[in-house]
Amino acid sequence: MKQQKILSFTLSQLKQLYRHELPELLQIAAQCSGKETFRQALAESIETRFDTTRTEVRNILQLIGYDGREIYELSTQSSMAVATVSLLYAFLTNQLTEEIETDALIDLYFQFKRLQYPAPPSAPSRQQLKTWSERWQSGLDNDVQQIRAQNKERMLHILLQKIEHHKSPASRFHFEEGLHYDEKYARVNRWWNDFRFHLAMAAKTPADINRYLGNSLSAETMYLLSRARKKGMPFFVTPYYLSLLNCTGEGYNDEALRSYVLYSPQLVETYGQIRAWEREDVVEAGKPNAAGWLLPDGHNIHRRYPEVAILIPDTMGRACGGLCASCQRMYDFQSKRLNFEFDSLRPKETWEKKMRRLMTYFEEDTQLRDILITGGDALMSQNKTLANILDAVYRMALRKRQANNERPDGEKYAELQRVRLGTRLPAYLPMRINDELIEILGAFRRKAVAIGVSQFFVQTHFQTPLEVTPEAREGIRRLLAAGWQVTNQLVFNVAASRRGHTARLRHLLHELGVVCYYTFSVKGFEENNAVFAPAARSMQERCEEKHLTLSTDRNVLNLPGIGKSMTFELVGITPEGKRILCFDHDTTRRHSPIIKHLGKVYIVENKSIAAYLRQLSGMGENAEEYGSIWYYTRGVTEPRIGMYQYPEFPFRITDRMSNLQLE
Repeated sequence: MKQQKILSFTLSQLKQLYRHELPELLQIAAQCSGKETFRQALAESIETRFDTTRTEVRNILQLIGYDGREIYELSTQSSMAVATVSLLYAFLTNQLTEEIETDALIDLYFQFKRLQYPAPPSAPSRQQLKTWSERWQSGLDNDVQQIRAQNKERMLHILLQKIEHHKSPASRFHFEEGLHYDEKYARVNRWWNDFRFHLAMAAKTPADINRYLGNSLSAETMYLLSRARKKGMPFFVTPYYLSLLNCTGEGYNDEALRSYVLYSPQLVETYGQIRAWEREDVVEAGKPNAAGWLLPDGHNIHRRYPEVAILIPDTMGRACGGLCASCQRMYDFQSKRLNFEFDSLRPKETWEKKMRRLMTYFEEDTQLRDILITGGDALMSQNKTLANILDAVYRMALRKRQANNERPDGEKYAELQRVRLGTRLPAYLPMRINDELIEILGAFRRKAVAIGVSQFFVQTHFQTPLEVTPEAREGIRRLLAAGWQVTNQLVFNVAASRRGHTARLRHLLHELGVVCYYTFSVKGFEENNAVFAPAARSMQERCEEKHLTLSTDRNVLNLPGIGKSMTFELVGITPEGKRILCFDHDTTRRHSPIIKHLGKVYIVENKSIAAYLRQLSGMGENAEEYGSIWYYTRGVTEPRIGMYQYPEFPFRITDRMSNLQLE
C-alpha cells in the first residue's frame, strides 16, 4: 500500500491495516491480560520466529525492552516514561482512553513490517539519484540569473528612493544636491558592489523585507512577521540576499532561501523562552561549563573539546550578515549578546585589554591547538579589527612556541596548528571578500606558517545551490588564492533535506574547490519544529544520496550534552509519534574527560516521521520517494577525513589538562 495513503489514515483505518497486514500482533494482544504480559509474549514470539542478530529484530526488541522505563531527556532536562509498546497494546485492544495522533502507530506499523521485508522496498538507482540532484538549480544557471537581474533592477530604484528619503550627509551613501535621477541610479548601481552599502541598507522590518520583495509576501506572512517584531525579534537581511529570492511565482524553487529569512510560527511563539541547546554554552563566572572547562569571565570563549575553543570577539563580529531562522545561537540573539546594533559593537578600548587576557588563556592552556574565530560572524568585524585579532593570535602562538623551548619533552604544551574563521558572508554578502581582506588573510598566513601554524580554514555555510552565485564563486576563488582552505557546514533543515538537494550542493561546491565539512541536523527544540528534519532522514541521505559526490562531510547532530554525534538507536516513540533516540558520543575524536561520567544522551525529536513526510508533500515532494526512511532507526558517526585531523607534533606534549574542573 502507498505510504502517502497511510499517512492520512484515521485510527479506525489503521486498525484495519494492522488487522490485514499484521494479524499476529492482534492475536498476541488478544491473548494477554495486560501490557506487561503483552511485552513478554511479544518478545518471546519475535525471538522464536526471527534471527535476533538482524537489525530490524533488535530494533523491535529494543522498543520492548525500554517500555515502562524512565529516562532523562537531556534537551528538556526532564524525566519521562517510555511507553511505546504499552501504547501499541492499548490500541490493539481498544483501550485507548482518548483520541491520539496516528503518527506513532504509523511508525510502529512500518517497524513491524520490516520484520517481513528487511531490505528497503526500493533502493534508488544511480539514474534516480542523478535525476533528483539535477532538478535543483544553482545561482550560476542563466535563467536564475535573469530573474535575479530583474530583482536587482527593482531594488535599485527602491534603494534610490530610500536614500532620497533619508538624507544624511554623514553617511557615505548619500546624494549631493543637483544630481539627476539617472546619475543617482548609476551611483546606486555602483554601490551595489560595496558590502558596506548592503549592510547600511539592510531590511530591518517586515515592511522593508516585503518592499524589497516587490510586496509579494502574503498577508498571513506579514502578520506573523509583525508579531515577531512586537516580541523583539531582530530582522536583518541585505538587499543582495533578498535579490536571490524568486518573487515571480514561476521558475526556480527558493524554499531553502525563504526558510532562512522568514520566521516560522513556532519560532515566533517561543522567542523569549529559548534556552541554550548546548549546555556548555551556559557560562557562570568561576564555575566550569558543562564540559568541565573553566573559562575567562564573559561570553567570549566557548569550549567543549580539549584541542579547540571558539573565540567570539567584542566587535562587529557579534553581528551577522543576516539572522538565519534556524541559527544555533538564537539564544544569544534573544539575550542580546549578539545583535545588529553596529555602532554599539564597535570595539571599545576595554576590548584590547580583554583580548590580551583571552590570548593568555590560549597561551597557558596545555591542550589548545585550534582557534575558531566566529560570532556572529568573523568577517563582520572591520578589516582593521580583524587584522588586530589575527595579530594577537599570531603573537600568542609565537609566545607559546617560545615557552615550549624551556619545557622538557613530555611536558610541552600543544602549540597552535589551526586557525579558522567562521562566516556565512561568502553566501550572505560575498562582496565582503575584498582586496584589503584578502591582503590581511594572506599576510597572516605567511607569518603564521613560519611559526608552525599549518591549517587555515574559512569555515562557511552555503545552504543551497541557489546561494552559489557568480559573486560567491569569485569570493571563494579569492579566499583559496590567499592560501585559505574554504570548508562548508550545511544545516540539514526540511528544505535542504529534499531528495538530491544536498548532493547537488556538495557537487557544486566541490567543483569550486570548497571542501564540505559538516551536515548538521537542526537542533530539536520546539522553536525549530518547522525546519526540523529527523535523524532518520539524515541517515537516509547519507546512505542513499551522498555517494553521488566526493563526500568529505559528516552528517551529525550537535548534542545538547557534549559534542557532535550521529551514533544513535531508536528506543521509543511518544504518543505524538516523535522518536526517542539514545545517542552515544563520537568515538572518533578526543573529548573532555567528563564524557566518562555523562553516559548516553536521550533526545525526543520534535517531529514525527509521518509529520515530516506530510510536510514534504506540502512542498511538492513525492512521499513515496522517501519510503525507506522508516528503515533508519540507528546510526554510526562517520570518521573524519585526513585534512580535518590535527598534524602530529615533533615532540611529546603533556597529558595534563589545564583549565579543567570536574565536579
